[in-house]
Amino acid sequence: MAGIEGKREGMSSPVTRARTNNPEEKVRKLQRSLWVCAKRSKTRRFPALYDRISRSDVLREAWKRVRKNGGAAGVDEQTLASIEESGEAEFLEDIQAKLRTGRYRPSPVKRRYIEKGDGKQRPLGIPTVRDRVAQMAAKLVVEPIFEADFMPCSYGFRPKRNATQALEAIRMAGNEGRNFVLDADIRAYFDSIDRKVLMLLVERRISDRRVLKLIRKWLKAGVMEDGTVRESLAGTPQGGVISPLLANIYLHVLDCAWNQDFKQLGVLVRYADDFVVMCRTESQAKEARRQVERIMASLGLNLHPDKTRLVDLRRGKEGFIFLGHTVRKHRSIQRNPRWHFMQRWPSPKAMKSIQNRVHELTGVRGNGAKSVHEVIAKLNPVLRGWSNYFRSGNADREFNELDSYVYRRVTNWINRRGGQRSRFRLDKWPSKRLYAIGLCRTQGRVSYPAQAAPVRPSLSRVREIRTHGLKGGFGIGLN
Repeated sequence: MAGIEGKREGMSSPVTRARTNNPEEKVRKLQRSLWVCAKRSKTRRFPALYDRISRSDVLREAWKRVRKNGGAAGVDEQTLASIEESGEAEFLEDIQAKLRTGRYRPSPVKRRYIEKGDGKQRPLGIPTVRDRVAQMAAKLVVEPIFEADFMPCSYGFRPKRNATQALEAIRMAGNEGRNFVLDADIRAYFDSIDRKVLMLLVERRISDRRVLKLIRKWLKAGVMEDGTVRESLAGTPQGGVISPLLANIYLHVLDCAWNQDFKQLGVLVRYADDFVVMCRTESQAKEARRQVERIMASLGLNLHPDKTRLVDLRRGKEGFIFLGHTVRKHRSIQRNPRWHFMQRWPSPKAMKSIQNRVHELTGVRGNGAKSVHEVIAKLNPVLRGWSNYFRSGNADREFNELDSYVYRRVTNWINRRGGQRSRFRLDKWPSKRLYAIGLCRTQGRVSYPAQAAPVRPSLSRVREIRTHGLKGGFGIGLN
């Protein structure tokens, strides 16, 4: 019996074997071990990573994430759908073979432009699907090593960190009395990164020559625009899978310098290349700007002279835009009418953007929808995604405005469909009817992750509706 029991103890259960054979679990285990090793030693360099990048389970997980992210085809015009039709296994085996034999060569990225708020165009690079999978595989292996070093003040493009956490850090710092803000903007950041400095920073942790050579290939792949391939001598292409990680590695110098020598000046909150410094006094904010400019100069970067400014938040005098939000202090009569609390809501640019998108989806010409249900099916994913991003703030007014705009656009589509307006009656299409058949309603979705201060008892004779201040949402009024 003892021998049988000992044999049973050595046997693994079906669940354990399934987890062991699961590629996602294998990749997660690899990432965890790399993170632990990097965390234990701040000076350790990792010499053998290339073979892990070309592992079958890592490539399968990389393909899974690339497919989930979607995206257009690169210069080879190979789409995600065409790869699925021809066979994912053969596609991944080809990448693996080329990586292992050293025959992998990245293709130039396809140049595309998107409009910026100031009327200028922002260049983006679209790598091929093959290059996106290879970059994702490298990111899965390399990222945990640098994650062990990254500072808590960095929130952009990192696992388990997001824009809401960055905005919450700003809210908490502002409510602690840090009323003077350095709102910084780096001029042409992705185009100004010094590749030699970047590779030196990467080499602090990675000594595998094949991995370093692979990263250099991506940086020097060039850009195809109007059928012509052009080499870029500096910067990283925006749109690449590995570009956000490289950008964070580069600005990690700022994070370390600030937390080592200048954290007494203020709280640094950074999301990729967007960052602010929350200070208690104006003199601290001015000194913070001088020190940030000095650190930027050491990296070959410059602050934009027109877009970088000092903001005075006291008593709601000024505000600033951060990650699409207008951030400003407002008086809250729910808590203390003499105090001002940090609040945030969608910026005018964000409101204009969502309205333009709604206008595009509800246009009569080129819409392609034959019924109001089809229009709603196209609108709902856009409205849900936008409201989920902005819901953790004070966006009641903006959400109500958006709901009204969506209602007008949908009823306008119903009125104009088929070119016949005589039978349409607005009173037969109230907003309740549209919501009943599935139209997404953004009103009432606002909620704060945390409450800034306890709600004080109402001292006013006026009925309190509790739809303002930091609470958000709709509460029960007091008589």
